[in-house]
Formats: sequence, structure tokens, C-alpha cells
Amino acid sequence: MRNVILAESAGFCYGVERAVELAKKTAGETGGCWMLGDLIHNAHVVEDLARRGVRKTEDPAALGPGNTVVIRSHGELKAVLDDLESRGVRCVNATCPNVCRIQKLVAQAEAEGRQPIIIGEPHHPEVMGLASWCRHPLVFDGPEAVKMWLDADPKNRETPVTVVAQTTCIRELFETSWNFLKKECTNAKIFDTICNATHKRQTEAAEIAGKVDVMVVVGDRKSANTKHLTEICMKRCPRVLQVENADELSPDFFHGCTVAGLTAGASTPAGIIKEVYATMSEEIKAAEGKEESFEELLNQSFKTLNTGEKVTGIVTAITPTEVQVDVGAKQSAYIKLSELSDDPTVKPEDIVKIGDEIETYIVRVNDVEGYAELSKKRLDAVKVWENIEQAVEDKTVLEGTVTEENKGGIVVSVKGVRVFVPASQSGQPRGADLSSMIKQKVQLRITEVNRARRRVVGSIRSVTDEARKAAQEAVWSSIEVGKHYTGTVKSMTSYGVFVDIGGVDGMVHISELSWSRIKTPSEVCKVGDTLDVYVISFDPEKHKISLGVKDHNVEPWQVFMDKYSVGDVASVRIVKLMTFGAFAEVVPGVDGLIHISQIADRRIDKPEDVLSEGQIVDAKITAVDEEKKKISLSIRALLAPAAEEPAEDEAPVEE
Repeated sequence: MRNVILAESAGFCYGVERAVELAKKTAGETGGCWMLGDLIHNAHVVEDLARRGVRKTEDPAALGPGNTVVIRSHGELKAVLDDLESRGVRCVNATCPNVCRIQKLVAQAEAEGRQPIIIGEPHHPEVMGLASWCRHPLVFDGPEAVKMWLDADPKNRETPVTVVAQTTCIRELFETSWNFLKKECTNAKIFDTICNATHKRQTEAAEIAGKVDVMVVVGDRKSANTKHLTEICMKRCPRVLQVENADELSPDFFHGCTVAGLTAGASTPAGIIKEVYATMSEEIKAAEGKEESFEELLNQSFKTLNTGEKVTGIVTAITPTEVQVDVGAKQSAYIKLSELSDDPTVKPEDIVKIGDEIETYIVRVNDVEGYAELSKKRLDAVKVWENIEQAVEDKTVLEGTVTEENKGGIVVSVKGVRVFVPASQSGQPRGADLSSMIKQKVQLRITEVNRARRRVVGSIRSVTDEARKAAQEAVWSSIEVGKHYTGTVKSMTSYGVFVDIGGVDGMVHISELSWSRIKTPSEVCKVGDTLDVYVISFDPEKHKISLGVKDHNVEPWQVFMDKYSVGDVASVRIVKLMTFGAFAEVVPGVDGLIHISQIADRRIDKPEDVLSEGQIVDAKITAVDEEKKKISLSIRALLAPAAEEPAEDEAPVEE
């Protein structure tokens, strides 16, 4: 058995490590810089930074033009930042990204007319900094303070509130507070802003504290997250000691201790943790005051399996119902098929092979019968949640499949996690049938995650809008007259159609749709059709593009002349009826006139007595005026072969 169980998450979090590295880099680039107060809550780190040229001051007024100051990871008062920048002081913002996000939420809440509420320690630098981003913040240290505010005035329950938390707030305290606000207030927005690393650290500390005889928490005594870790551990372990370094450890504290736990606050360097770990191991052995037997040493060579922990092993055998795994423990370990994957149709050999290394979650340990049940599926689910939470910070584009239409939106499955996408963020027009999206693969961004409530909200629209904007910029940067595009008909009007040519809509006038005479665009195309178009003109300032479909390299009159001669018979389409006759399309873009006298072998009062628009008839070409590009046609000539030539008043007539 190990003497000391070290928490995997102990030590620097991302925000603290980022701040320290940024300070070191800035000092190296500038030859020396400043920090306002302690960059992080750890005296050893602050002293190390001072040796590297990062000097400390508590007075912002002492800094002037030419000075460079690194803003601490907890953030700073907005008024101080504004003052420094106005006086020409260069500010390098090492504020934790999670804290920056809360600052924006607080400012946005007040801009929307909502009351910002911060759950945390009122006098902590982070909380004081957050409160400075709005004019009238409310800071509560827990549910009791929340209740006092609500009871102070009945109108408070009707006030729209936006609730956030200090990044290192104890989760139980925050959840109790926001549950109370959500129940009592008629209009409450809740943002779970506790740092994921903080939540993981607190959860892990509680689990370890419940398994050990002694729990040691390492960290600066000014550190809020270290203090919270100590409070959490004291609920699970009878002996808890908070220290700043290994010098504070004593053998007496470990008297009667077989196994101890060790965790550390987010501002504790790895070197101090390593030193405390080594000292604890020696102190426990000293407290035992005896040599370890061969059997004890042998037992210690095996892993200790504890329910709820992660363990890595090697696949040793595969059966139709389970996978056997060697995890280096005294117990034999296996994974049921139901705990291998969410897919009930999958076969074990499709997922793992003998000899594969596999990371799993311990479901149950039976020391009496000597076996341990493992689960890959549950660990995969945890990792997916971690990836989802990280995707919010990184604004990563994820892919999923629409599984159902829900009230107010749709549900998208992203690696097994249900993501709700509101109708307004679905990328579809208002009132559209969202059920048509079911089974479609979509790309989206995660906008909100509440792991405690297993609630995830996403946006497809943000991805499509971004892609459309990029496509628009690409079109406008390369557009030129005469350039050809393959576009999609988006909408239709009586005077033309609008075509999407890659994120930008252009208009094709009805006169440019076809050489043939048409009354409405619907005669030649419909919404959704693909058209080959070219640019006639464009105006970047007004964002207008005029497109054409007709091929102007093809001259319709020449097509007619190449195909027909006087005396030929053509199948023509009646396109217009006049009092004196009918115009018929011979080839697209070229019409001929059938004089009223040449429509029938008898006298008629008007053309519509015999013909109708759109009708296809055979007609003989009786005359062609090449200079004026006019054609005379005759149906009568085909009915009465001996018909006389057209009289003078029957010559080609201009439309």
C-alpha cells in the first residue's frame, strides 16, 4: 500500500501557471517589470519572481509612463486598470481567462438592466475586481446572505438577477445559493463560473480524505482555494493539516497513520509539493518505527483499487461477454460488455485487442472474492464532459447529429452528450420546420455548460454565420465583371431571381434569365435550382450584384440563320397574340410574325379564335428580312399549298 496518496490535480492550475510564465517572459523581454501586489497567493513564487526582476508595489500611483506592470491572476479593479492605461503604463494582463469571462458577464448583466450577484468572499481580490466591473454589484458569501437580501424588500424577488460565482467558490455553497435564488426570483440567470480545475481539485480532495488516516493540504495561508480545500477535507477526515512547506511537518502528526493523503492549492509550485510528499513518506515510516516485512513490500508492489478511481491496465483476454484486464493489482479485473461501449450492437474485439493498454473507471471492488469491476464507458463519458467544457473556453467547433425536435429548438448528440440548440440558434428561418433537420450532421459551438444539471446549450448559427461571413469576404475580394459562378436560387420575384453565389446574393433580372420570351421566372427555374451565372456589374458599397444567365457569346439570330431558310417548316411556340396576328418563337431569342391572314385557311376575326399563347404549331417560313431581323411565318401555307404569296400588308411586322 502506498504511504501517501497524492491528488492528481494538486498544484498550479492553468490560470496560475499562465500568470507566472507571463511574468517571467515579460521580465526577460523588458529587463524588469512590476506586479501590483502578489501575482499569485504564494510567497515562495513571489520571492522567486522578485529574483527574476519582477518587482512588487502596492501603489499604482508609483507607476508611470515607460513602466510595465503584470496584472495578477485574480484580476484588478477596473478603475485601477483604466487609470494605469490613461497614464501610459503598459499593462500585461495575466488575469485568469475564467476570471475575465466573469468580468464580462457582470458588465453585460448591468448593461441589460439586470442586477449582478456574485457568490464568493467579499474581500477577496478576485471578487473585489469582479464587483468593479459594474456600478451596483451585490456580493454574498452564501445562502444566508442571499435570504437576508430577499427578505429585506419584497421587490427584490421581482428584480431580474444574473448570478455568478468566484472561481474558487465551494460548489455546495454556490449551488445552495443559486438554487435559492432561482426558486425565489421570478427572473434569474445563473452562470456556473466555478473553475473546472477547482471543482475537480475539490472533488478529488474529498474522495482522498475519505480514504486516509491523515490529510495534508499544501498552500499559502492567504490562498482562498487552499482554505476551501482544507474545509472540504475536514468534513471527511478527522486529522487535517494545512502547511505552506515541508518544514511544518512533524512525525507526531502521523502517529498511528498507515496511509495519508496529499493535495495542494492552485498556487502551490510543483517543487514544494514534491518536497512535502517525500517528507510525509519518511515521517510515516518514522512514526511506524519498524522495518517493513517482505510480505508488506510485496503487497505494496500491487496497486490499491478503490471504487471511483481511474486505473490503466493491459487487455489479457476477450470473451463474448467481457474483457479481462491486468491492472497490476491483487484482484482480477474485468469489463462487462455493457460497460465497454454505449453501442449495444458492438463486439468487444471491435473496440480493443489483446495487449492494448486501456484506461478505465473502477465500478466496484470485491476484496473477499478477489475481483474488480471496471467501466470504460463511464470514463469515456467523463472525458467527453471535460472536452465539452474545454470547448466552451476554446470556442471549438464540434460536430454532432440532430436526434430530435424539442420544445423551442432541437437536440444534437455530440459524442453521446445531449446539446440543446434553441430555434433562434438553429440556423433556420423563423417558423421553419425543425423536424426536417433530424438525422442531419451539423457543426456547432458550445455556449453554455452546467455539468451539475447535465445541461449543455449550443449554437449552429454562430458557425454558419462565421462561415457565411468568410465566404462573403472571399467573394467580394475576388469578384469581377464577367466572372462565372455556380449558384443556388434562393428566392424569386416577378422581376427576377436572387442567386446565392457562395455567401453573397446576386440578382438575375427576368430579361437575363432566358433568350426566350417569359412572363415569370418560374417558367425557367425554381427555388433550390442550381444556375451557372456570370457577373454583369457590382457595387461593393451597396453590396449589390447584377448577374446574368444568358450566354451573350451566342447570337440567337445567327442560330436561326444557320438552321433555317425561306420555305422551311419550323415547329414554333405562340408567345404573344395581337390584333393583327401572333408572334411565335422560332428559336430562343428569335420571334416571327404569323399575320392574321396566315393563321387559317378561312377568314378569322381575331387570332385567339384559333391560337393560344404557349401553343406549339408548325409554320412555314415565308419571308426573312436579314437587315431588320424580321421573319414572316404562315400556318395557312401548310393548309393550302396553292395559297398566294403574302399581300403587301402581310409583310413582316415589327413587334
